[in-house]
Amino acid sequence: MLMTPGVALFYGGQARSKSVLNMFMMCFSALGVVGVLWILYGYSTVFGTELVGGGLLGNPAEYFGLTALLPNDEATEAYPALAFVSFQGMFAILTVALIAGAAADRMKFGAWVLFSGLWATLVYFPVAHWVFDLEQGWIPVILGAKDFAGGTAVHINAGIAALVLCIVLGKRRGWPREAMRPHNLTMVMLGAGVLWFGWFGFNAGSATSAGWAAGYAFVNSLAATAAAILGWLLVEKIRYGKATSLGAASGIVAGLVAITPACASVSPLGALAIGAIAGALCAWAVGLKYKLGYDDSFDVVGVHFVGGLWGTLAIGFFATDVAPDEVNGLFYGGGFTQLGLQAVAAFAVIAYTAVVTTIIVVALKYTIGLRVEDEVEQTGIDEGEHAETGYEFSGLRGGGGLGSAPKPATEAKATPVAKQEV
Repeated sequence: MLMTPGVALFYGGQARSKSVLNMFMMCFSALGVVGVLWILYGYSTVFGTELVGGGLLGNPAEYFGLTALLPNDEATEAYPALAFVSFQGMFAILTVALIAGAAADRMKFGAWVLFSGLWATLVYFPVAHWVFDLEQGWIPVILGAKDFAGGTAVHINAGIAALVLCIVLGKRRGWPREAMRPHNLTMVMLGAGVLWFGWFGFNAGSATSAGWAAGYAFVNSLAATAAAILGWLLVEKIRYGKATSLGAASGIVAGLVAITPACASVSPLGALAIGAIAGALCAWAVGLKYKLGYDDSFDVVGVHFVGGLWGTLAIGFFATDVAPDEVNGLFYGGGFTQLGLQAVAAFAVIAYTAVVTTIIVVALKYTIGLRVEDEVEQTGIDEGEHAETGYEFSGLRGGGGLGSAPKPATEAKATPVAKQEV
């Protein structure tokens, strides 16, 4: 739950001051839209009995509104069924919020809200069934690929959706000629710290018990993220001669993304390697948007898609059977088998998400429209879409405050001592 406000801080600080509230609203609206859909039919679509065979889709009507779930005392699980509903609901909400970073400054809020609902329904819920339903989903059951906490369903999924959205949406006015610097880097770093904290629940919580697997995932999440900070900063130092706060914050997210699918498959040493490579790889990948010409405002593609793809494939290299998932990758004598399985899972998600997201976005573009008017984008989407600003200075005007004209100085007049009042 804390991760979605963390994303809002992380993205909001990178926005320009005239767009910060809109970015917060895009993230927070995911809590509303996806939260409601998850209760109605999202959980049922992900974890319901197969509606379509082959591990492709659960039955949206089976647990509609959650009224048909077994009470806790009849459940066979070691945890309350509704606790699992809530936990998985946070994954759905966060995945939609991650996409928002690619559409900063220029997307209609109403279009974003409608996109969120359609994308969650048609893309996230089916893909989550493929990945997270360990009894029916085709990726773990039929294919045998590993994804402990969502490298495919969350990060590759959101990253590809972000790429499609920003391409169809078009570039921001003035990008890349105009410098669009983050307006509040302290907010960015705070958001990264909140994300890191929440991510321990994301990864370790996926063990669904406070045992060996949870502790293992927790340690690996620490190891990979710490190494990714250093990897990103090293690339910056070599490239630009400086290590930046934005780089440190971005390195945190890159490491967390990469270790998410692998946190129960690799050793802590493997986690260090995955994180260090993720930091360096994502630091390089964020520059691709300038070469390829897509305006991914806050590098969702460079961090989440590239980091998620690397972490998913890295299982095929670094997995060891001493870890909870009990598989061996190439470096531990397992050959290329697991690497091939990981690649099939990753590229299946890429293909499905790219096609369905394109249909959704193009349909919205030619019906209700995606972009705000040029004037709104120029003056600020916060005022244009929400009638608010992130930083209100008007209350300081007048009375000698900010923006008021200084009062002319007047000569002091001497007052006779005899006439002074006590």
